[in-house]
Amino acid sequence: MTTAQASTGNNRKVAIMASAFALAMLGLGWASVPLYRLFCQMTGFAGTAQRATAEQAAAVKAVAQTISVRFDGNVESGLPWKFGPSQVSQDMQIGQRRIAFFTAENLSDEPITGVASFNVEPDGAGLYFKKIACFCFNQQTLQPGQKVEMPVQYYVDPAIQDNPDTQYIRQITLSYTFHKSPDQSAAKPSGGKAASKALDQASAAR
Repeated sequence: MTTAQASTGNNRKVAIMASAFALAMLGLGWASVPLYRLFCQMTGFAGTAQRATAEQAAAVKAVAQTISVRFDGNVESGLPWKFGPSQVSQDMQIGQRRIAFFTAENLSDEPITGVASFNVEPDGAGLYFKKIACFCFNQQTLQPGQKVEMPVQYYVDPAIQDNPDTQYIRQITLSYTFHKSPDQSAAKPSGGKAASKALDQASAAR
């Protein structure tokens, strides 16, 4: 066998292995969405914010350095909702707990269940953006014309100052996008429990 033939054979093997790996990852992605979310939550990958308990948040001491958090809200095409932040931005000390509010309204004449995905920018900031309470990844059912206010309680971990790649970040953007949920079983005239829960949480947060 010549060197050229051996090289061609090796390249073919590499291509086959790469294709098989890609297909395996695609299948794993469809089958293991919860695992992917867990990975993102643990690492901050893909702008995924971290979760923190109230006890963990209470143990964090705010530092003198301030940071600004900007809010953004979007709706996926095909979902007849109006959704957006109730405030443009919030300024705070790093480590200080804050509550922001988003408002969602069903503009259609039928009940619809939606689910929100989120992203934190710039890259690397998601690892230090801690959510104590959030409506994201929870289904929200809105009845026709129903309007609810949804809170998110959060803080920025002071450890952001210890990372050379993030220590100079002075503004973080928290963005949510609402999608129509594939599961519309909760979208019944007598439903709306998720939305009511979000509204109760908003009232309690105030």
